[in-house]
Amino acid sequence: MNSFQFHNPTRIVFGEGETRRVAELTATYGRNVLLVYGGNSIKANGLYDQTIDLLKQADIEVHELAGIEPNPRLSTVQKGIDICRREGVDFILAVGGGSVIDAAKAIAAGVPYDGDVWDFFVGKARIQKALPLGTILTLAATGSEMNGNTVISHWDAKLKRGSGSPHIYPKFSILDPTVTYSVPRNHTVYGSIDIMSHVFEQYFSLTKNTPLQERLCESILQTVIENVEPALSNPNDSVARANLMWSGTMALNGGLISVGVHTDWATHGIEHEVSAIYDIPHGAGLAVLFPNWMKYVYKERIDRFVQYAQRVWGIQRDDRTDDELALAGIEATRAFFTRIGAESRLADFGIGADQLDRMAEEAVRYGEIGNFKRLGQQDVRNILEMSL
Repeated sequence: MNSFQFHNPTRIVFGEGETRRVAELTATYGRNVLLVYGGNSIKANGLYDQTIDLLKQADIEVHELAGIEPNPRLSTVQKGIDICRREGVDFILAVGGGSVIDAAKAIAAGVPYDGDVWDFFVGKARIQKALPLGTILTLAATGSEMNGNTVISHWDAKLKRGSGSPHIYPKFSILDPTVTYSVPRNHTVYGSIDIMSHVFEQYFSLTKNTPLQERLCESILQTVIENVEPALSNPNDSVARANLMWSGTMALNGGLISVGVHTDWATHGIEHEVSAIYDIPHGAGLAVLFPNWMKYVYKERIDRFVQYAQRVWGIQRDDRTDDELALAGIEATRAFFTRIGAESRLADFGIGADQLDRMAEEAVRYGEIGNFKRLGQQDVRNILEMSL
């Protein structure tokens, strides 16, 4: 295990009905708020009206930025920055899933910055300060509700980039499982795969002597596996929804499950290039790519893949070799993704081979990616080709 420091400043308010505390929590940080959200889902399920009413009852002024895209656009972020500056906003409240929260974080960072907010995403500047923000989470997926990461897309340039800073951790995040009852089936599927993928990026590591981190990862994976199908068969299953929501937060919240570990993140980097061009859901892209990444790299540390097959999927050794056992775990992953309704090929989204070279080149624009196995441009292209 490597040396590490861990600090997470986000206050989590978890439980059924906890959205009623939004005004109380918001008023701690500001009284002139930008409400950031996506489409009509929060209006259809009543969350929008409830939030607006609670904020106005507390004499909190509300401005709105609606229409945050599933892969949030730089242009939309810039609109939010303009609103905040024009109206003197002192707090941002994101009501939605990871895309909404990521957009809110980018807005929060962009308001006090003199330059172009895109600078933070291409390495021209670092986030030094930001407006405070809070969240009401509506989708179990990204963990953005409890970390300092943000990803946005420059749609005109077909680029998708991430940035991070301690300054954009939410001050608070309200996790009320009941607001996820109305999440569409496909988003429940993709969100759950996103959670598992976050764990994969931290679990498949070359770092030795990390038994606690490994078992934390395995427990999150098992919890997701056990709760996805109950949530799909009964969207109002409060237990399944709560377990998925907390799993998403635990999977990516500033390093809890990966402290002292060299993590990977190559597959996320590859997927960002796919969704930057084709605008597919992030979790859907990960569902296609991750089993192929696993097949491509598993021999780098076959014992970890054997452990994964045995502990997470309960596959018995019997007369299997290490190679057969590792591959059985990878196949179990693919079979599970398929069973819950995820696509298995890029072709399922109408994606062909015409952009493979561009995606591979962009994925390694700063050099080789990943740590479990260092991947160059040809490696990335190979994985993308396997995924067609």
